[in-house]
Amino acid sequence: MNWKIIAGSVFLIALVFFLFFRSKSSTVATELVVKPQYGTFQIDIVTTGELEAKSSVDVLGPAGLRSIRIYQINIDDIVPEGSLVKKDDYIATLDNSQLIETLKNEQNDLEESLSKYTQVKLDTALELRAARDELVNLEYAVEEKKLILEQSTYEPPATVKQANIDLEKAQRELSQARSNYLLKYDKAVAQMQEATAELADDQNRLDFLNRIMKQLRIVAPEDGMVIYARDWNGKKKTTGTQINTWQPIVATLPDLSTMVSKTYVNEVDIRKVKGGQHVNIGLDAFPEKKLEGTVINVANVGEQKPNSDSKVFEVTIEIHDSDTTLRPAMTTSNNIVAQVIEDAIFVPLESIFNQGDSITYVIKKNRIGYTKQQVIAGPSNDNQIVIEQGVAQDDQLLLSYPAELEDKEITVLTAGP
Repeated sequence: MNWKIIAGSVFLIALVFFLFFRSKSSTVATELVVKPQYGTFQIDIVTTGELEAKSSVDVLGPAGLRSIRIYQINIDDIVPEGSLVKKDDYIATLDNSQLIETLKNEQNDLEESLSKYTQVKLDTALELRAARDELVNLEYAVEEKKLILEQSTYEPPATVKQANIDLEKAQRELSQARSNYLLKYDKAVAQMQEATAELADDQNRLDFLNRIMKQLRIVAPEDGMVIYARDWNGKKKTTGTQINTWQPIVATLPDLSTMVSKTYVNEVDIRKVKGGQHVNIGLDAFPEKKLEGTVINVANVGEQKPNSDSKVFEVTIEIHDSDTTLRPAMTTSNNIVAQVIEDAIFVPLESIFNQGDSITYVIKKNRIGYTKQQVIAGPSNDNQIVIEQGVAQDDQLLLSYPAELEDKEITVLTAGP
């Protein structure tokens, strides 16, 4: 009986030892340990952008449409996007239906003005001719009265007096007629000026409309590649879409010699982005191409990202390389080098733990176990963080948190001398 008890006890002890060491080796096997790295630490901000020309020439519709109360106009036809054109080559045609109706009305107004001008010209000519004939007749009448007066020298005084009265009356009528003629002449001049001005205005307006009609056929102001303009919502202006006359841009002709990538950085990272920072650029269309660029502009005001609550800031990156394969609207991957720290010690983010908001620490492994060591952390990127104090290059750090260390005290850094 005793030997059975002894054998059972030995078996139980052996089983306990087996489970203990199996658990120990399993823990060791699954334990993830990493050493700090030393060297150059780089903080990158990765974004997606779109290629644009740094400078471009706008292809505009007629500038005078608003003056004839046309505020929106359709694009009837436009060459395919990406077409290479020379100066004065055809680009697009705008709808002329609204302008044709205006032209008809203006043509009618011009014909009325011309008729009025002709009528005024005839009326004033006839009126002035009649006035001049009257003056001639009155001058003859005065001469006649003078002869009568001269012949009445030897007539009775009453006859002489009557002759004098008749002469003075004829002279007064001649004087009044001359004054009236001057008034009629001034009136005729004013009427002709008014009719001439009205005719000239209508003619100028018709000429203006004809010039605009010709301008509805859009041609290239310079050599270049045709890139469709975009509405406020980002939709391209193509055949059938409208342009408004406050911003009558039909297309653009970009200068492909200098390209930029327009990208957007979220409000969390924008404080890290500054003008002059280096950027490594890739192209989705040509994965093998590696380009370089520089941040040349960072927007001061953010904008709402579509379908999102976050705000973003526009960043413009100028591409250093001049490449004939680069085309507007190509998608770019932009790796903005926000900061480079030389001679840095850095560790994976997974090796950093926090106690509340006040203490940051790591878990060091040594020959006798584990130590919770407070550290002073510096800048970080997406995967790693700089440790300014509390970690040496030879330390071994855990990437996971052992449950048995929950109550272990943290070794706090001591203040310098």
